[in-house]
Amino acid sequence: MESNLISRLKSALGEDRVLTEQEQRTKRATDLLAIRLLQRHMGWKPTLPLCVVEPENTEELARAVAICRENKVPIIPYGGGSGVLGGAECRDTNAVVIDVKRLNKIGELSDEDLCITAEAGVMIKDLEAYVNEKGYILGHYPQSMDLAQMGGLVATRSIGQFSTQYGGIEDLLLGMEGVLPNGEVVEIKANPRKSAGPDLRHIFLGGEGFVGIVARVTVKVFPKPEATWKQAYRVEGTREGLEVIRKVMREGIKPAVVRLHDWLECEKPYGAFMEEDESLILFLCEGAKEKVRAEQEIIERVVGTDAISAGEKPVDIWLAHRNDAADEYEEYGKQGLLVDTIEISGNWSDIGNIYENTIDRVYDEVHEVLFLSGHSSHSYLNGTNIYFQIGAMPSPDMSSDDVEKLHRRIWDIIEEETVKNGGAIAHHHGIGKHRAKYMESELGSGLKMLKTIKKAFDPDFLMNPGTLINCD
Repeated sequence: MESNLISRLKSALGEDRVLTEQEQRTKRATDLLAIRLLQRHMGWKPTLPLCVVEPENTEELARAVAICRENKVPIIPYGGGSGVLGGAECRDTNAVVIDVKRLNKIGELSDEDLCITAEAGVMIKDLEAYVNEKGYILGHYPQSMDLAQMGGLVATRSIGQFSTQYGGIEDLLLGMEGVLPNGEVVEIKANPRKSAGPDLRHIFLGGEGFVGIVARVTVKVFPKPEATWKQAYRVEGTREGLEVIRKVMREGIKPAVVRLHDWLECEKPYGAFMEEDESLILFLCEGAKEKVRAEQEIIERVVGTDAISAGEKPVDIWLAHRNDAADEYEEYGKQGLLVDTIEISGNWSDIGNIYENTIDRVYDEVHEVLFLSGHSSHSYLNGTNIYFQIGAMPSPDMSSDDVEKLHRRIWDIIEEETVKNGGAIAHHHGIGKHRAKYMESELGSGLKMLKTIKKAFDPDFLMNPGTLINCD
C-alpha cells in the first residue's frame, strides 16, 4: 500500500519523479565509502530509503523538501554518488533521497565577466567540455571528474588537481541558489567580492546537505592556457621534498600542479627515473607564455642543487594515469583487500611530523596493513596537504563488522596524529557520516556554533542526519 508521503510527492512532482523500485533505491543507498566496496563482497547490504525523488528544477526541489519537512521525514541529497565518506549513505528506511540529476541545464557563459551558471545536476565533465568549445577551462579537475556534479562539488568543498593555481571550489564559486530545510529558496548573487556581512555561500560550501541543498551555481572560467612547462625533480626524501615546495610557494607563484610523492608511490610508475627511497616532485605551469616562463625560472632558481631533474616524462605519466585509481577500488574489494585514502592538511611546521608519525604508528599498531604511502598535491603559502593511501588485508576469519573495526582503527590513528600535530582532519573529501566523529577534536568550541546553526535552520535534524555532526 502506497504511503501518504509518496502519494503527496507524486501529486506534487509527477508519477515519474518518485521512484520506489528496489533497484532505484539501492542505486542511491550509499556512495563510494571505501569500507562498503569491500563489505559488499562479504554480504553487507545497504539500508534502502523509502523512495527516490527526482525534481527537474528549483521549484520542484523546494516543493519536495517542504513536503518531507511537513511529514518529519529525513532528506538525503544525492548527486553523482562519488563521495567517499558516506555523506550520501542512507541509514533510515523512512528517509527520502532527493537526486538532483534532472537539474542539468547549463546557462550562458559570460565572456566579459568570465563566469558560467549551471544547475546542480550538471556533470563537471560536461560543463568542462562545454566551456572548452568556447575557448575556456574551469580549472577544476577532481579525480571524480567522470562522476561528480556541480552541486556535489560545492556541497563537499571539493578541490581539483590543478588547485595550486586555480584554487578550490570555494575560490571558483561566485554565486548560487539553494533550498533551505523549510523549502524556501535562497539566492546568493554572483559578485567578485563583497563586504556585506558573513559570506552566505559558506552555509552551503562544505555543508553536505547540512542545512540545505544546492540548486544552481555560478563559477569562474579561465581562458585556455597558451603555454605549458613540466618538470620532475628527484629529492632525497619526503621531508626534503616538502622543504623544496615550501621555498617555491613562499616566492608567491602558483604553479598549476605541485606534487610530491614518496618512494612507495613512486616505485612502480616512476622508479625508472629515480633512485630507491627517493621522493619525486612534479611541477606543471600553464597560462600565458610570459607567466609560464617566469614561473619556470623561479622554480629552477629555488630548486637549485636541492633536487635533481628527472625530466618531463614523469609528469606526462601522471597526467595520463592520474584518475586510474578510481577504477581500481572495486577490483580490490573483490580480492578481499581493504583500500582507502585519507587526506589531511597542515602548516609547513607541522606537516612533516604528521606524515612521519602517522606512518610509524599505523605500521606499528595495525599489522594487517600492507602498505601506507603519502603524497602532497595541494600547496599554499602556509602549508600543504598529505593524501595517505592505505592497503590492508583482513584475516580470512574476520567478519564484516570486524573489517569495519579494522578500517576505523586506521582512521583513528591518522586523525589522532593529525590533530595532535596541529593539522586539519580533512582537506578536500569533506566529512560525510564516516568522519563526523572527529569533528569535536577538529572544531573544539566551534562545534557548539555549528550545532547552533544546524538547529536554527533544521530544528528537527531532517537534512542529511548524521552528516557533518552527530544528531545528539
